[in-house]
Amino acid sequence: MKEFSLLKALTPGDLESCNSSDSFLQSGFWGSFKARFGWNARPFLAEWNVSDAEGGAAAASRPLLVIRRRLAPFVSFAYIPWGPELPEGLSAEARGKALEELAGALKNYLPIDTVFARFDPPWFIEAPGEGGSPPSFLKAGADVQPPDTVIIDLNRTNEAILTGMKPKWRYNARLALKKGVRIKQANEGGLEDFYALLKETSRRDGIAIHDMSYYKTLFFHCREYQRRGTDKSPASSRPDLRLYLATHGGDALAGIVTLFRGRRATYLYGASSDKKRNFMAAYALQLNAMEEAKRAGCLSYDLFGIPPDSNPNHPMAGLYQFKTGFGGKIVHRPGSWDYPYRSLLYRLFRAAETFRKKRRDAKKRKQ
Repeated sequence: MKEFSLLKALTPGDLESCNSSDSFLQSGFWGSFKARFGWNARPFLAEWNVSDAEGGAAAASRPLLVIRRRLAPFVSFAYIPWGPELPEGLSAEARGKALEELAGALKNYLPIDTVFARFDPPWFIEAPGEGGSPPSFLKAGADVQPPDTVIIDLNRTNEAILTGMKPKWRYNARLALKKGVRIKQANEGGLEDFYALLKETSRRDGIAIHDMSYYKTLFFHCREYQRRGTDKSPASSRPDLRLYLATHGGDALAGIVTLFRGRRATYLYGASSDKKRNFMAAYALQLNAMEEAKRAGCLSYDLFGIPPDSNPNHPMAGLYQFKTGFGGKIVHRPGSWDYPYRSLLYRLFRAAETFRKKRRDAKKRKQ
């Protein structure tokens, strides 16, 4: 008997079709943005069998965004951020089988110099490290997207959202406003102030940041994308990028960049000053962004990244404490997993990546 295949077909698609994806990281918007920074965006349509071996030929189609980047001359890799988006109801075993089949099928469409395909599966798991993997996959030397995060339910009243926070967080958000902190939606006009805060945050916390051109291009691309008349996606799924700044007496105290898209809002980037830290500007910023996202029709607000648990020795333990204080649900994803196509070159790359990650983590612990 022929083995039942979950992947019925994989065919090249177009970037516009990817705009029906649930995640902004699988959208045509994100693919075309990354193409501005050296990535090659490859859209596909994956057709999945959703019945069991005896159940017939029912199938479901999902767009798939693959972005590819060169690592060195004649050496590249493919990356599938928060993909594939699979039909609902598949077991963990079936999801693993789907990854295996998809990775194998993608090889036929990728250049011969593609060393591996890296997947960031979007589904949730019970706890960090419990996602497992198909036999042919290896855990990446470093995660690309944050596998652990906090998601705030916005399908409630503003008062219920406040009640869900820890009392100290509610107090701090209100204290900031009492002290005269003002929140404004600055967008591109506030990027100079925001980038100055980013550099200050980078020096203080030992985090890596992009060049200023990256953030400028992101806002430009988003505005350009919104104005395009050829976008096949509904207006509700088009990206709405916003920069909010918290100021006091002429000082920029903190800033956040958020992306509203469809029913989901995502906190992408944040920065704060060493000045007036007792004014609690970051708390008021997050509460304001949640309220704005709710007004925009979003049903959830993703704080986009925390450490896997509350370990006080983790170099980003303060981030865990800050984000979980807003309430919400702590969720975990499997993280980044690699499917090697060229084993020797992949092992060399993975060893180098693992070494770099250990060195970065050690540096953060010394901060």
